[in-house]
Amino acid sequence: MHAPAPLPDSIAAPPLALSGIRHAFFTRRGGVSQGIYESLNIGIGSADERAAVLENRARAAAHLGLAPEQLATPYQVHSAEAAIVTEPWPAGRGPKLDALATDRPGIAIGVGTADCAPVLFADAEARIVGAAHAGWKGALDGVLEAAVAAVESLGGRRERIVAVIGPTISQAAYEVGPEFVARFDSADPANVRFFEPSPRPGHALFDLPDYILVRLKRIGVGQAADLGLCTYTHEDRFFSYRRATHRGEPDYGRLLAAIGLEAE
Repeated sequence: MHAPAPLPDSIAAPPLALSGIRHAFFTRRGGVSQGIYESLNIGIGSADERAAVLENRARAAAHLGLAPEQLATPYQVHSAEAAIVTEPWPAGRGPKLDALATDRPGIAIGVGTADCAPVLFADAEARIVGAAHAGWKGALDGVLEAAVAAVESLGGRRERIVAVIGPTISQAAYEVGPEFVARFDSADPANVRFFEPSPRPGHALFDLPDYILVRLKRIGVGQAADLGLCTYTHEDRFFSYRRATHRGEPDYGRLLAAIGLEAE
């Protein structure tokens, strides 16, 4: 007999422990990928072996009580666009955008990240869920607003929405240059609050999760929370694009954050 496949490691957010809703912020543990992708890499766009990525995605879907074909993730492009999901699509064939929402049970919608913030949304009363991939560009351009608008278009109400930021790069690990700071300053001078001086002259440290958290509250969601987990620092648990870049590695794995509705 074959030994059972190990369960993928995941993190549950207490605010999303809601009746009729399943969710998970998956770590990099519990998959079959090797090398720099070890082990639960779900990135179809990575250079990892496709069979390994599909197996990893299948394990994640099973953890949520679903078949592999019931997991829908977009082709992420750092946009501020969202889509309504009425039926899932094959892996790698998703629309080119960065947020999803659905009111259909039996589908898990998710996003892949490796320093950018995964944000999961739920209006438990209306039975509507959402997911967003929020890097600095998407967050600045309005992907969070797009995700909330998508949930509302299905009948949700923002004051009922619970939104949780999953593992993302922390301020201490996110050094940026003056052009980056200038872009945020031009959007809103009050954004200075999200930057601290870096030890390197002319550079700053950007607090992406706090920027997202403040923006979610400004949108008017009923509850917004941050898990406070840094992808860059915890190599044993998370993939990190920036860490891979600093090491000169040719590619990096992607983490999955997913949410779905249970059948009534």
